[in-house]
Amino acid sequence: MSWHQNQDQTAPHRTCAFSTARRKTPWETTRHFFLLCCATAFLTACATKPPATAFDRPVTHALSATQPTPLHTALAPLEAAHPNQSGFRILSSGTDALQMRIALARAATKTLDMQYYIANEDTTGKLLLGAALYAADRGVRVRMLVDDLNFKDIDQTMAGLNSHDNIEIRVFNPFGSAQEGVFERTTNVFTQIGHFTRRMHNKSMIADNQLAIVGGRNLGDEYFSASETLQFRDLDVLAAGPVVADVSASFDDYWNSSIAYPLRALNKQKFDAKELDQTRDDLRQHWRTNADPYNAKPLNASPLATQIAQDQLGLTWAPAEFKADLPEKIEHPSPDYVSPPMQRLGELMHDAQKDFLIISPYFVPHESGVKAAGELTHRGVRIAVLTNSLAATDAVAVQAGYSPFRVPLLQQGVELYEFKPQQKARRVGFAGSSSRASLHAKTYVIDRKILVIGSMNLDPRSANLNTEQTLVIHSPALAEQVAQIFERAIAPEASYQVTLADAAQLAYLRSIGAPLSPLVWTDVEDGARRTYIFDPQAGFYRNALTGLFSLLPVNAEL
Repeated sequence: MSWHQNQDQTAPHRTCAFSTARRKTPWETTRHFFLLCCATAFLTACATKPPATAFDRPVTHALSATQPTPLHTALAPLEAAHPNQSGFRILSSGTDALQMRIALARAATKTLDMQYYIANEDTTGKLLLGAALYAADRGVRVRMLVDDLNFKDIDQTMAGLNSHDNIEIRVFNPFGSAQEGVFERTTNVFTQIGHFTRRMHNKSMIADNQLAIVGGRNLGDEYFSASETLQFRDLDVLAAGPVVADVSASFDDYWNSSIAYPLRALNKQKFDAKELDQTRDDLRQHWRTNADPYNAKPLNASPLATQIAQDQLGLTWAPAEFKADLPEKIEHPSPDYVSPPMQRLGELMHDAQKDFLIISPYFVPHESGVKAAGELTHRGVRIAVLTNSLAATDAVAVQAGYSPFRVPLLQQGVELYEFKPQQKARRVGFAGSSSRASLHAKTYVIDRKILVIGSMNLDPRSANLNTEQTLVIHSPALAEQVAQIFERAIAPEASYQVTLADAAQLAYLRSIGAPLSPLVWTDVEDGARRTYIFDPQAGFYRNALTGLFSLLPVNAEL
């Protein structure tokens, strides 16, 4: 059962003739310059950069899961009491998620591994980098793997940390080489588009191969309730026990892959010991200035090992599976590749008996997804989808891929809810803050018994282009906890419900001469029920962009 369809796409070959018989218009001059840049790009991109294995890049692996550490000692009795199970704790608020990551860095005594699609060097990013540096100063081996697409700048902090004897940073699928500058890197967009669009979307942080955080959050202020302009509503889960070894094994696969390049090979800057000391001093000052204002200090100052030993961490033990794409999905793309996370979710969806709750900020089901949903709803399974509204999304292009399927989904009996950009209610979870909000969690609940949580959206990009990872947790208690978060998030104060216009609504629109809309959006604001016939609060610009993207042949890239 699939929510996507594979699409082959061939770019049209175009030729251009330059004429000197008449004066060129400004548009033609710009267009010709653009084409000249593209031609130059094709020539400059001919040289293939060597594989990562050509650089000084040792193969390393996760700490043995049986290695004696304080975390292992604390968890051993709990694991013995729950054979073949792992322990979990949902991290629903940005503050909880930030504090737990800081606590993980503090708890590590041997190894700390981090794998992220985005790792910003903003306020919270530097707090986490500072925590990693303090761990390295204690002798902890720190490995950090970051996808290249969002690795915008290699500035003093990241490059300085990389000069530490206990810290190594690698960049996955770099879109440039050690000698390339801004021009060469930018022109690669035209010459290597297939390479450019395939990204490592995985997100995990692992301490001593005993505790891991897996979920939807990247590293950046907007993911930890710390941005003044945008706050992503997201979900992570803290994991302990046997499943952590599977997360670590996946990290090792990516860390040692042929397209994980050492930062030293990409960075032209050189740092000596004095500059590392300056980086250390800067991060210490950053911590003193920002840790309290940004709620970075763990509320419970006790070490995690002590909390675990005293049964204070609130872990729920249950059977679990970890499903992850292989790096070969990007290293050696194949139309025959089947994504393990997507395949497993499809199997669970097919077996659903009562309900299937979907939280996916980027949701593009395509015809196959509509058909699969209809098969479930026709045998009495409730399917409810929470995704972003056009006003809330940070990816308008994806909204253009989603919007044509709203009517077919509703006709199949699927419930559709779209997250509002303003959240006024103060609630625990991702539906509570007064600043501009956008949905970012990727989680699924099957029959209120199984929870799937990770980095995977229900869209063709997650299925075919990006690498993803998910935890499948067989726990009615945790599934119900996230189901309750879902129900609060689809309340009319937090989300619009999208429905088909009924006969009375269509008759009213005819009576006032308004366009006949097949869809209506309803919500509640200040206690009053409101109804819309266009995407609410989106404005002309976003609607126009959605229309433009809907005309472009980019469905396979969404």
